[in-house]
Amino acid sequence: MKYLVLIPDGMADEPIAELGNLTPMQKAKKPTMDMLASSSFVGTVSNVPEGMVPESDTANMAILSFDPKIYSKGRSPLEAVSMGIEMQPDETAYRCNVVTLTEEQDAYEDRIILDHSADEITTAEADQLIKALQKKMGDDIKKFYTGVSYRHCLIWKNGNDKYNFMRPHDILGKRIGDYLPREADGGAEFLKLMRDSYDILKDHPVNLARKARGLKPANSAWLWSPGKKPQLPSFKAKWGLDAAVISAVDLIKGIGLCAEMDSIDVEGATGNVHTNYEGKANATIEAFKSGKELVYVHVEGPDECGHRAETDNKVLSIELIDSKILKPVYEYLVSTGEDFKIMILPDHPTPIRIRTHSIDPVPFMIYSSASKRDGVNTFSELTATATGNYVSDGYNLMGILTEK
Repeated sequence: MKYLVLIPDGMADEPIAELGNLTPMQKAKKPTMDMLASSSFVGTVSNVPEGMVPESDTANMAILSFDPKIYSKGRSPLEAVSMGIEMQPDETAYRCNVVTLTEEQDAYEDRIILDHSADEITTAEADQLIKALQKKMGDDIKKFYTGVSYRHCLIWKNGNDKYNFMRPHDILGKRIGDYLPREADGGAEFLKLMRDSYDILKDHPVNLARKARGLKPANSAWLWSPGKKPQLPSFKAKWGLDAAVISAVDLIKGIGLCAEMDSIDVEGATGNVHTNYEGKANATIEAFKSGKELVYVHVEGPDECGHRAETDNKVLSIELIDSKILKPVYEYLVSTGEDFKIMILPDHPTPIRIRTHSIDPVPFMIYSSASKRDGVNTFSELTATATGNYVSDGYNLMGILTEK
C-alpha cells in the first residue's frame, strides 16, 4: 500500500464577492481532485486545538499524527533543524523575517508594515541582508542564519523562549508601534534589535537595487515564534511506514526531519505560486519508486496568495496543484497496479479577507483505490461540511488514513 498526503497550505477560504461568492476551492478547475472526491471519504477536521495559534507548525504536526498540545515548541526550532543548525539546550530559536516597512516616518514605531515577505525576496538577496545583520549584531550570544526567501533564523543563547511576539502577517497595513516588543514586559532587547536592523538594512545595496527595480525593500528584521530544540517521535516507529516529506518550506522539512522522515529537496521550489510543480510531482513519483511507502507533499502557494490577498493567484495555485502534481502522481499510482490511498487537505484556512490564518476546520478527503465510497461531486469547504463527517482532533487523521 502506498500513501500520498497532499497539503495545499492555506487552501480553505471564505466566499469572495469577486468570485461570484464562491471560495477559491469552488472556483478552481480541479478535475482530478473532484474526481477522487466523488469516491472518497470526505469531511472536515480541526488541526489546531482550541486555544492554540493557527500556525503551520501546529497544523502540520497534527496531520502527521503528533498532538500539538504535547509536541509543539514553536516553528523556529523546527526551521533551525531543517537548516542544519545544531541547537544546544540553552539556546532559543526565533523566526527572523525580513519585512517591508514604510520609510516616510521619522520614528521606527510609526512605520507601517507593508509586506511580511518583502515582495517574496529571493534567497540570494536575503542572504546578503542576513550576513549584514550577523556582521553588525551577531556575536557569541546571537547568531543569524539564512533560510529561504524572507524566512530566516536567529539563535540566541539563554534567550527568552516564552515571549509573546506578534506575527508579522497578522498586522499588514498597520502601525507597528502597537505590536512591537515592549520594554515593560521584558522585550527591550528584542525591540532594540529590530530597531537597529532597520538602520542596517534600509540603505543596503540590495535594497537600493530592489527599489530601483520597483520592488519592495526588505528593510527590517521581525522576530517571532521562539522555541527550544524540538523532539518528535519517529514516524516510522509509530506507523511502520518508510516516509518522506517534500516541501519548499524549512518549517515542514524540520518537522519531517525531527520525525526521522527523509526530506527531499526540489530545485526551483519557491514556496509561492510560481514554484516547480512538475519537480514536486517527479520527486514524489521517484520517492515511491525508491521504496517510500508514504510521501507527504506540502505546497505553500495558496497560503502565500492568501497572505498577499491575491485572489486570482490563489485560484491558479489550486489549479496548478491539481494538474501538475496530483494528476501525474495519481496516474503513476494507478499504473503500478498496487493499492494506494490519497489524502488531501489544507493545514488551516488562509482567508483572503483577513490575510492570515484562521482556526476554522478544513475540508479533507481520503481516497482508497481498493474501497470506493459515496463522496461529493466537488471538493470544497461547503461540500465537506455538508457530509456531517467531522474529526475533532487532526492528529487522529493518520489513523483513519492507514486503517485497513
